[in-house]
Amino acid sequence: MLDLAVLGLLEEHELHGYELRRRLRDQLGVLANVSFGSIYPALSRLESSGAVETVEPGPGGTALAPPTGSLSGEWAMLRARRHSGPRGRRSRKVYRITPAGKQLFLKLLSETATDDARSFGLRLAFARHLAPQARLGLLERRRAQLQARLAEVRPVTDSEPLDTYTRSVVEHTADSVEQDIKWIEGLIAAERAALTTTSDRPYRAGRRSTTGPEAREGGPR
Repeated sequence: MLDLAVLGLLEEHELHGYELRRRLRDQLGVLANVSFGSIYPALSRLESSGAVETVEPGPGGTALAPPTGSLSGEWAMLRARRHSGPRGRRSRKVYRITPAGKQLFLKLLSETATDDARSFGLRLAFARHLAPQARLGLLERRRAQLQARLAEVRPVTDSEPLDTYTRSVVEHTADSVEQDIKWIEGLIAAERAALTTTSDRPYRAGRRSTTGPEAREGGPR
């Protein structure tokens, strides 16, 4: 699950280890307690497998910008590198995802064997990278799990002789599962509406293809 989270964050930005940990904590609550002792071995493993690579850091520990195409811009970059010098703050290692890493990320994101609460939350955070039908499948599987959980919990509140405090805990659990089901059903409805809108969109005569040869070559000449 950590590999999926790291690759997902690197899919969006080149990051160093400190920034990765901050984003894992702030954006992905399921991994809020991950330590550097887990992040750096994961990065090393992904780098060894060719899924990520390091980027030459520039002044302040950020990745160097690509060539600007401007002579004055190139001179400015060279001056910045020279002034940072060996006496400056030690640069942090910056990581970026590779094409092989992008494929691994989509493979991990599409797996269906581990749809527990933690992995579902992580996959949902990156669900925009899934195809619409795969995204819908993820939501529907989670709904089925929650419905099964509710079927286990609700009979307990109706038939078991529970004391006040135990009953309150069980009822709270059941109420929470019901709220999660409503939330998931709202997401499912939105996904289905988006699919319907896309499939019903009329074809416009003369509309230029976004995938054909003309699009790749800049249109008809």
